[in-house]
Amino acid sequence: MVEQKKNPRKSLIWYCVIVLAVMAVLNTILLPQFSRMKTKEVDYSTFLTMLENGEVKQVEKDGDVIAFNSTNENDPFIYVTGAWDDPDLVDRLTQAGVQFTKVVPREESPWLSLLIGLVLPTALLWGAGYLLMRSMQKKMGGPNAMSFGKSNAKIYVAAQTGKTFADVAGEDEAKEALKEIVDFLHDPKKYESIGATMPKGALLVGPPGTGKTLLAKAVAGEANVPFFSISGSEFVEMFVGMGAAKVRDLFKQAQEKAPCIVFIDEIDTIGKKRDSAGLTGNDEREQTLNQLLTEMDGFDGKKGVVILAATNRPETLDKALLRPGRFDRRIPVELPDLQGRESILRVHAQDVKLGPDIDFSAIARATAGASGAELANIINEAALRAVRLGRFAVTQEDLEESVEVILAGYQRKSAVIAPKEKQIVAYHEIGHALVAAKQTDSAPVHKITIVPRTSGALGYTMQVAEDESVLMSREEIFNKIATLTGGRSAEELIFGTCTSGASNDIEQATKLARSMVTRLGMSEKFGMIALETQSNKYLGGDTSLACSEGTARQVDEEVITLIGKAHEKAFSILKENLPALHELAHYLLEKETITGEEFMEILKKYDSPAALEG
Repeated sequence: MVEQKKNPRKSLIWYCVIVLAVMAVLNTILLPQFSRMKTKEVDYSTFLTMLENGEVKQVEKDGDVIAFNSTNENDPFIYVTGAWDDPDLVDRLTQAGVQFTKVVPREESPWLSLLIGLVLPTALLWGAGYLLMRSMQKKMGGPNAMSFGKSNAKIYVAAQTGKTFADVAGEDEAKEALKEIVDFLHDPKKYESIGATMPKGALLVGPPGTGKTLLAKAVAGEANVPFFSISGSEFVEMFVGMGAAKVRDLFKQAQEKAPCIVFIDEIDTIGKKRDSAGLTGNDEREQTLNQLLTEMDGFDGKKGVVILAATNRPETLDKALLRPGRFDRRIPVELPDLQGRESILRVHAQDVKLGPDIDFSAIARATAGASGAELANIINEAALRAVRLGRFAVTQEDLEESVEVILAGYQRKSAVIAPKEKQIVAYHEIGHALVAAKQTDSAPVHKITIVPRTSGALGYTMQVAEDESVLMSREEIFNKIATLTGGRSAEELIFGTCTSGASNDIEQATKLARSMVTRLGMSEKFGMIALETQSNKYLGGDTSLACSEGTARQVDEEVITLIGKAHEKAFSILKENLPALHELAHYLLEKETITGEEFMEILKKYDSPAALEG
């Protein structure tokens, strides 16, 4: 990374050298002259003559040195050295009416005088200013807070980002869109010859952890050009106009180092839509955005300055920022699919020692909806677990356990659960699994456990689909709701009551049922009508109803009806398979954790003709 800041230590050394030189000049030239102008030295006989002539006004004796004031204005302070041991000196001074008082101190070292009079006050003032500057820097945001108008961008010289497209997996479409930018930076004349111009900016849009920053660094590494990296929040200052000055400085540096890439992470910090709030608006943020728009219009795209930006809130960006001529190209960086997840796992496992039984395909199927950052964390957790257990290579068991750690947290081995509660948890989890297994269009059961987790779960049932589907039918969603109600149904069927263990199941079932009614058009009552709007789809997807209060009441009734039907279906399935429910629950209580294969092996006994006859 290129450091463009001056070293403050070198400046301080030069200041010290200059001060010492000035002190030397003052000591050798000015101070001796000053001393000679103020004091004079005479012998003792001259002192006695001046005393008899009345030329001594005040006197001070210090050992064998006498200092006195003369009536002569040209010699106000005189020293007498080599004073004799005269016993009558006091009487003579008294008779002459001389005052005994402090006249003038003995001549001090010029170095000490300069130190006390000049250097020490200067050092105190400098130290106070330094402490004040440090205090202001802490309050205003770091060591660069007083670098007014200077950009805080990290500058990586050519080929030092350390990343290429080989380090990016699972985002093939995004890489294809960015390869054109790399080709332009390598050979811009090819595009100029046909009259084509490269987009000035490309906006990377996607959920957190999908690799937007990694893609930007890979583009710089592939193009072998300087790479400027800055976060949108670093433009925000407490003084109006400072953010705009930083934008100007950033683009000035980029023009000087062209061809290059400027990457602005979290651009929604400064690129939010402008409103008509007037004086109540954020003037600093709007000035920064206006300056960014101006700079993107002002620079020549043919020089090879490419602006990349990343955000996970594209709906909040100002329309002027997204128009052609600024961020011309919008590149989605979505969550990876099944094949993409497997590729990402392989990339992050390159530097990890793996055992012979590793099956990345199984891990990829078990991590539907995981981002690239989460998959990298799974590999790292597996490696840490292998080290804890004293192994020298990661096994498939380590990977599977790391998936469960990410999903449900670590095992609470020290947790003590009462036998009655443990029995309820076992029937609850088998209820989920049994309802899922007895329905069509439902993912196979992969694992069932009643080992408590740090997330608060007392157990869970994991389902892993063989293939990844993009679309979900009404029947599939309804069956998923029925599976979620299977735990509560088992509690009611076996124990005649219900517990708080189904709280998370209820939350997920309600969310699915509401989506069927308000957004997916899967309700017989409302049909294909959108009754809900979604915002921030990359950050959890907040929703808000877009209907009247009366319609909202009917929506609630429809959601209650859907969940009620699913609950009835789950209860009926469990009642029809009561012997299998008992045996599977007892087996789970004994083993605490069983695989999908063990579950299906027991369940098949009750599906056989002999079991049906019995």
